[in-house]
Amino acid sequence: MANFSSNSALRIPSNDSESAAWLASLARQALIAEAELTPKPGLVDHRGAGAHRDLSLTVMRLSAAAIEPYFREMALLSAAARPTQEIREQLAAIGRDAERAMFRATGGSNSHKGAIWILGLLISAAAMRGDENRAASEIAATARAIASFEDRASLRLVSHGDVVAKRYGASGARGEALQGFPHVVDIGLPTLRRKRASGATEQVARLDALLSIVARLDDTCLLYRGGVDALIAAKKSALGVERAGGVGTQIGRQLLMLLDRRLLDLKVSPGGSADLLAASIFLDALERKQSEVEADESWPEDFHGTD
Repeated sequence: MANFSSNSALRIPSNDSESAAWLASLARQALIAEAELTPKPGLVDHRGAGAHRDLSLTVMRLSAAAIEPYFREMALLSAAARPTQEIREQLAAIGRDAERAMFRATGGSNSHKGAIWILGLLISAAAMRGDENRAASEIAATARAIASFEDRASLRLVSHGDVVAKRYGASGARGEALQGFPHVVDIGLPTLRRKRASGATEQVARLDALLSIVARLDDTCLLYRGGVDALIAAKKSALGVERAGGVGTQIGRQLLMLLDRRLLDLKVSPGGSADLLAASIFLDALERKQSEVEADESWPEDFHGTD
């Protein structure tokens, strides 16, 4: 795998193999950046497992590393290609291999199944577009075109997303892709960049981006585990943090921690929103041609992590 420098400027990959390695590495780093972001409501972070019994920060890191080679394979397959039925089904086959690798790495826990779908599509789309136009909106549009093809080889086992779609009408990760990732392109990324421009730390910008997604997404993870009441509670509280000025304010931080306790009491977490934050971080680094995902800063001194 090619080695990229640690500074923010990218040495442009000189061939498809280097480009695929760069895309896969950014995706892995984005997943780890999302997992490490602290404190997140109900989610795994430096403090612990959140509402999950079978996950930890260590498991999330292992999972991200395990699926990186499959992201690279997706990028290599898609280089100089275009969205077709054949490409869609080949990507799906690689995705299923990635899921098996994830389950091996986590001892059977579903740490990143949704992220494999979301980031896999975006990586494939970025590889198809090459170096000429990797604007987030253009990549998302190409990913939408890929997702529009059915995976005919799928066994069509009923997923959590299928259950939620039938019960509540939420479109889930597939619907997000078919709409061109609006919660990334129109919500997550703009919030991330607006907060940075206002002088917020990277950590605060990412937390505010996450909450902006939670406030607007019909998160199927929340719906599956907690039903409509959990979804409404999470949306309302996340919007409250936003209206208070975000987690960079004292009131915003207090409201964030109240949301965290509420979700822990309900034993739910906004996992779909977390996947879309990781996608936002990935596309942000890609569009800015960064060699690595930017590190965030630690929480204030009176906050102590445990992992």
